[in-house]
Amino acid sequence: MDFADSTEEAAYRAKVRKFLDANAEKKKPGEVAGYRRGQDEPGAVDAAKAFQKKKYEAGFAGIPWPKEWHGQGGTPIQQVIYNQEEAKYKTHSNMFTIGLGMLMPTICTWGTKEQRARFVPEALRGDVIWCQLFSEPAGGSDLAALRTRAERDGDHWIINGQKIWTSGAHYSSYGCIVTRTDPTAQKHAGLTYFWLDMKAPGVEVRQIKQASGAKHFNEVFFTNVRVHDSQRLGGVGEGWKVSITTLMNERYAAGETPGPDAPELIELARMLQGENGPLIEDTAVQERIAEFYVRSQGLRFTKFRTMTRLSKGGTPGPEASIGKLVAASKQQDVANYGLDLMGAAGSMTGAAMPYAGAFEDTLMWAPGLRIAGGTDEVLRNIIAERVLGLPGDVRVDKDVPFNKVPTGPKR
Repeated sequence: MDFADSTEEAAYRAKVRKFLDANAEKKKPGEVAGYRRGQDEPGAVDAAKAFQKKKYEAGFAGIPWPKEWHGQGGTPIQQVIYNQEEAKYKTHSNMFTIGLGMLMPTICTWGTKEQRARFVPEALRGDVIWCQLFSEPAGGSDLAALRTRAERDGDHWIINGQKIWTSGAHYSSYGCIVTRTDPTAQKHAGLTYFWLDMKAPGVEVRQIKQASGAKHFNEVFFTNVRVHDSQRLGGVGEGWKVSITTLMNERYAAGETPGPDAPELIELARMLQGENGPLIEDTAVQERIAEFYVRSQGLRFTKFRTMTRLSKGGTPGPEASIGKLVAASKQQDVANYGLDLMGAAGSMTGAAMPYAGAFEDTLMWAPGLRIAGGTDEVLRNIIAERVLGLPGDVRVDKDVPFNKVPTGPKR
């Protein structure tokens, strides 16, 4: 692993810092980010779009994308450098993560030249926001078990069904949706992928208020929504292949997990008093925090290994699944332990709490991180089967037509 920037990388980092210093507010010492924290505040969407436009005009949007994708034609390591530096500033760039990190690469891979020309530049400029319409109430972590259906009607398709946990649907202009078009085919074979207008007749978005008070998740209902066949990405029945493109980009786009970590736990333990003085002097507390520090360093060095590969022109390896699996559970454990240290005060939240309630906020959203972007179980299967070469799980519905898959006992 190479921990130092090359001469060219150092110059690029300086260029990024100059742009950010001029266009964004730097985080204060001890300020901790959270998952989509502050996105419900008035004006947040407009501010995010304004900053994204500045990124685009400065050449920091679509950094590693080829010119034919309307990108900058840069390198993956330049994108990594930009992400590292922007993380030090207050922005709402993650409003665009789904569109730019997952859906535009899918459109560029499977769509037409005309679709790329229509959608990619406006997404890079921040003119529009996209959402991903995948998860369903009855599907669990099995995307291929979806039941939202699309039925052919001449040159159109009629979509009926429901999606859930759709981040940002309430402020999105467009979405990508995978539907079931052939219930008589095996579940992975009967799917078709479309893009659609989130303001089209028959699309209803309902925000879900979470335990933390945030409302960035949504459930979306489709009632006789008409989409033209030109809005299809990939062939009829190829929806699973197109979805895999989206999902592969998802883990690469997910980036760092926001929230408190070992340094914040150290400072918290210094603030809090136990029976025999500051908690940081308790050897049991020291051992537990050291555990989190080791896990964090393991993730950090794994990411450095990926960065080294990218800087040499390679592509990310299986570290994306490994890193996400470890990071998500660690984030939840850190939040839980921070609240344990606070004792009864851990049930409180708000700006008066340590780190403005970041531990409490993280406790609310961290479990969802172990589901979004691939559940722990799915990631373990990927690592076991595709990295370690272990035998695959038994899948009793693998070759069964979807409409013949048992759904529960008959009553």
